[in-house]
Amino acid sequence: MKRLASRLATGFLERMVKLVLMHKADSIYEDELDAVYDFPRAYLKPVRDAVGDWIVYYEPVKAGPRGYFAVARIARVDEHPRIEGRFLARIAPGSYLRFVSDVPRLVNGRPLESLLTEADGTPKRGGATQSAVRRLPDAEFARILDLGLPQDLERIEATRYDAPGQGLAEEPLAFERPVLERLTRRAYRDVAFRRKVREAYDYRCAMSGLRLRNGGGRPEVQAAHIRPVASDGSDSVRNGLALSGTLHWMFDRGLISVAEDGETILVSGNKVPGDVVDRLLSPERRLLKPLDPRDAPHRENLRWHRENVFGQIGETGPAPWD
Repeated sequence: MKRLASRLATGFLERMVKLVLMHKADSIYEDELDAVYDFPRAYLKPVRDAVGDWIVYYEPVKAGPRGYFAVARIARVDEHPRIEGRFLARIAPGSYLRFVSDVPRLVNGRPLESLLTEADGTPKRGGATQSAVRRLPDAEFARILDLGLPQDLERIEATRYDAPGQGLAEEPLAFERPVLERLTRRAYRDVAFRRKVREAYDYRCAMSGLRLRNGGGRPEVQAAHIRPVASDGSDSVRNGLALSGTLHWMFDRGLISVAEDGETILVSGNKVPGDVVDRLLSPERRLLKPLDPRDAPHRENLRWHRENVFGQIGETGPAPWD
């Protein structure tokens, strides 16, 4: 990601091929959208052409309402190790990002892809609309990204709960942030990740069940990466938990984790006083489920946390309850 950002800054990014990749949650293909996209031989050439470039994930009409819903970058293509005639597009670590707003298939009755548009602007039927892999011109990629990941997302989030007339809500943007700069800028990605994780849990802490807001109505719950980005963790909602500030601190320091069942909250009993546990965690010691089951924490991310963080880091400085 650092190398890509550097090349963008100097203006020497070579031209590659962007794609739309269709995804259906209940299909036979073994997609893990932040890690791998499974596809048949028929699409091998366009996917290989897209190695190093960005793709947009798309949910077809019969699979659900999301339309265009995420972006990622393809790192390489491998043959499927178990199924002949199938291939795996490996997603570059740290590149996957959910849109803060799903982008509809049609805007003002017109498709966002020229490949799906008749000469009179109406949607095409059949043919290309059924293709699981479609080439996407740069301008159409940029338009979809602007709708799903607004240029001024950081300002929108910073002023989201301000009273009318406060802050910078009425000030114009000083400049346009290029699409690819947004996708590689850590501060921007953190804002998008936080918004989607907190929305997934309805702004409740996944371990206490509490929904806390400050005097201005701003949610106090935070978004924690289960596997840190620095350790090749992704910005997928499935690599996130909505947690209160104290529980976020405890989770990052290995004082609490989640068991193999994906629900039971584990506590490092010799490091956390019992009365603190009783005050901070729900009585059932069970993880709150997100609104959409597809956003549930991935078991592999939880396993990584148990094996690499839980019980191994411990406290640094005074605990928040001291």
